[in-house]
Amino acid sequence: MRPDRITIVEVAPRDGLQAEDRTLSTDVKLELLERLADAGHSAIEATSFVSPKAVPQLADAEELMKRLKPRGGVRYAALVPNETGLDRAISCGVKEIAVFASASESYSRKNLNRSRDEALAGYGPVIKKAKDAHLRVRGYLSMVIADPWDGPTAPAIVTAAAKQLLEFGCDDLSLGDTIGVGTPGEVTRLCDVLRAAKIPLAKVAFHFHDTYGQALANVLAAMGDGITIFDASVGGIGGSPFAKMAGGNLATEDLVWMCRGMDIETGLDLDKVVATSRWLGAELGRELPGHVSRALRAPPR
Repeated sequence: MRPDRITIVEVAPRDGLQAEDRTLSTDVKLELLERLADAGHSAIEATSFVSPKAVPQLADAEELMKRLKPRGGVRYAALVPNETGLDRAISCGVKEIAVFASASESYSRKNLNRSRDEALAGYGPVIKKAKDAHLRVRGYLSMVIADPWDGPTAPAIVTAAAKQLLEFGCDDLSLGDTIGVGTPGEVTRLCDVLRAAKIPLAKVAFHFHDTYGQALANVLAAMGDGITIFDASVGGIGGSPFAKMAGGNLATEDLVWMCRGMDIETGLDLDKVVATSRWLGAELGRELPGHVSRALRAPPR
């Protein structure tokens, strides 16, 4: 059964820009956030309080969040890797954070420098401190379909990690097909296992990469299982600086185009999303991979 409405969490300002070779100025990032809000976004991942040495593209997190003007009806989240990052975020007035864990062992060690179990356990105190400060918390769980080093990820492992993050206090949980190898069948099977384990699917989002061109098909499969929250990135920018084989994120404009044709409400203005995609491409100095923006640019034949 298809939903009447979905929520699109816009991740380009963090997950997208962290994978770009060109580092944008704080002023340009603030304009991007304004454009995304003007297009109708209600949930935007704004930046990350990770080490500037690890992700220099987002080294201006403090300045960005201090200068960002609140918008009614818009949530701005920031990724934090640990309590130090959380303290930095709180000092800037951040109201929503995200924590990032991996369902696979190798990616956790390469990305977080800790085992999967150590990384998950380490987020317990971070999430508690955030909830005590009345912050909203989003949990990310990457490599939920497969890992390039470990191979397929067992759905039972995903379920156990998801339960742990939700028990810690996460308000919702984004499950990431980080290298974009997933297919609709695998998405459906994962949803079946989550449902059987009593994971509330209303708290589950999916984060699809389009490496094999399966992202929209995977969204449709997840919708059929009752999922109504999806991450997307304007222009399709993104990937992973720690998994070079990961393709770009599902493009926001592609998802909005599909939903418009299915009479599924997103709350987004497609023309404004496309205009933002083209503007961002100019700022980054390249044509972005989003299909709809490129197709609408082409002259009629």
